[in-house]
Amino acid sequence: MLDEVLLALASSGGAAVVTAAGTDAWSGLREAVARWFGRSEPEREQRELERLDRTAQALQTGDPDTLEQTRVLLRTEWQTRFAMALEDLDGEARDRAVGQLRALLPAPTAPSGVSTGDGGLAVDGDVNIRAQGDGAFAAGVVNGGVRMGIPPQPDPTQG
Repeated sequence: MLDEVLLALASSGGAAVVTAAGTDAWSGLREAVARWFGRSEPEREQRELERLDRTAQALQTGDPDTLEQTRVLLRTEWQTRFAMALEDLDGEARDRAVGQLRALLPAPTAPSGVSTGDGGLAVDGDVNIRAQGDGAFAAGVVNGGVRMGIPPQPDPTQG
């Protein structure tokens, strides 16, 4: 069983893979992660590259309605793979793998300080809010009521 620090590192690895997929950072992280898992075995490294490519493809071509579920599933899958790889190592080999994993992962960033009061929406990152279909409605924050449809005609006596 891994201690909390190593589990957090495995979690960071899973998050980094899923977050980087499809971005400018993907190519470099993809290669580094494959090398880390490959442990100087070319065939093993190639299998990891293929697995990483399947992850990126699933995130890029998946159903937009289930994208967040896919992201969570893949993040958990990669976290588990990192944790299992670390758990299989002992002593110096584990220490070396931990150092290498820390070096290849993006450095943690400080919180941005984004905040909001009651009824607000604060985001530090991307937000995708959308509505599809007739009569659909989407919003980040609604203060008050929402009515759908054609508004009634005003009373002509009201000007």
